[in-house]
Amino acid sequence: MKRTHKYKPLYYMPPGTHTDWVAQERLTRAPIWCSVDLRDGNQSLITPMSLEEKLAYYKFLLQIGFKEIEVGFPAASETEYAFLRTLIDDNLIPDDVTIQVLTQSRAHIIEKTFAAVRGAKRVIVHLYNSTSYAQRQQVFRLSEDEIVAIAEEGARQFNRLASEMPETQFAFEYSPESFTGTEPEFALRICNAVIDIWRPSPARPVIINLPATVEASMPHVYAQQIAYMSGNLHHREHVIVSLHPHNDRGTGVAAAELGLLAGGDRIEGTLFGNGERTGNVDIVTLALNLYTHGVDPELDLADMPRIVQTFEEATGLPVGPRHPYAGELVFAAFSGSHQDAIAKGMQYRKEQAESHWTVPYLPLDPGDVNREYETDVIRINSQSGKGGISYILEQHFGYHLPKELRQEVGYFIKDISDRAHKELAPQEILDAFTKGYVNVATPVSFVSADWRRDGEQTIADLILEIKGERYQLIGTGNGSLDAVSSALRKAHPELEFRFDDYTQHALEGESDARAAAYVKISDATGKPFWGVGVHHDITTASVLALISAVNRELETYF
Repeated sequence: MKRTHKYKPLYYMPPGTHTDWVAQERLTRAPIWCSVDLRDGNQSLITPMSLEEKLAYYKFLLQIGFKEIEVGFPAASETEYAFLRTLIDDNLIPDDVTIQVLTQSRAHIIEKTFAAVRGAKRVIVHLYNSTSYAQRQQVFRLSEDEIVAIAEEGARQFNRLASEMPETQFAFEYSPESFTGTEPEFALRICNAVIDIWRPSPARPVIINLPATVEASMPHVYAQQIAYMSGNLHHREHVIVSLHPHNDRGTGVAAAELGLLAGGDRIEGTLFGNGERTGNVDIVTLALNLYTHGVDPELDLADMPRIVQTFEEATGLPVGPRHPYAGELVFAAFSGSHQDAIAKGMQYRKEQAESHWTVPYLPLDPGDVNREYETDVIRINSQSGKGGISYILEQHFGYHLPKELRQEVGYFIKDISDRAHKELAPQEILDAFTKGYVNVATPVSFVSADWRRDGEQTIADLILEIKGERYQLIGTGNGSLDAVSSALRKAHPELEFRFDDYTQHALEGESDARAAAYVKISDATGKPFWGVGVHHDITTASVLALISAVNRELETYF
């Protein structure tokens, strides 16, 4: 790729220096949100939504908590017009919600737009015309004065038509389309011309929307453009500065955040960044970025799986598996070191009753967006570590593996995943662990045991099944496991092992109160063999654990 000479920056820096906003550490309040999913997002679909689909999606946006919703371009098509009229005629607009409609600054389109909103209680009517140098030069071939005249004529028509509809509370919005490709001095001139015609007041502020219709600069440039405009607009105290970033460079969220720091008050965007070309700014990401900084985004994103499902069904577009906060894999840790840190962080949080969220690798508590720790956070494949695998066995199934056993089981499960070339689900991990370690009954199978004491000795009267045949064996020792060890050596004189370790616990979450026991033995060379026993009776569980360990040694050597 050596054709870079054909490109040059298609944006304009404002005059002067406009960087005071850089000193701010973070955003401290939510902006005014305006969803444009039903216009920008809908326009991006190969098959635009039907009337019924638009109504369902509109109700979905209300549930999330949007108070300003652009419902489309009523002069564009019969579906758009019918949708708007259905909202008004069927009284589907809550009193605290304002709908927004869009119109070019063309007299007949403005006329039809105002006719379409008749009877609505509260409406934002959004006027726009193209102002960029490229549009003036190549598309319209008009001078700056002629472009300003188009905007002024539309603004005056707004005043006249609104005065004929006193039953509706109007707010007016103006966009110099392709603002970032417009010389800042000219953008300021045309916006102030419109503001002067509309004469904003505390009762009726004016919205000046500054769209990065095509994102062409780094985010800090957009922020300086916003700062310049914000500092020089007429009647600024009665003007709401709205941002409408697109994502052509992939930095729409960053541009929006810096633009808000630089003076923006309002965001127009879509869920998950849906929109034409590379889309609009992603409101879900913006809102949850605020949330992770301790700021209430004033949108209800607590059930992210439902939001993703509804969006995908309505639009036919997938939410990517790595999409911030919402993707299927964004909380998933496959790496062993990540899994270990997360598991330890979760344990620390539990032990310390930590009030602030500080778990490594997880900027957001998955539970806050209805994602499950057990299924969404620790995911097991050949890259996973012992910490993640033991976390799955503990959180899902109640097993607290001894430290040394965690490492062994970790390699055991990873090897299974590696050979299968796939991720293992929790149930698959349990099945493999159970088959390899729990109540292993080949070649020696436990049938029953009777216990008695003889002074300080414990005598075990065992019935075992070995390779299909039953045996009654007597073992003596200083405890139950020592006695069983003695009996097992009688059954297999060639078997050499040393009893090394034993732990036990009740299985957490078990409704039938079973216990788990862990036994470690070593052969003559010191090689360890672990076995796990699970039973309602803890003594029986320990016997099963010992027999499991012995069977694993027998399987290795005999």
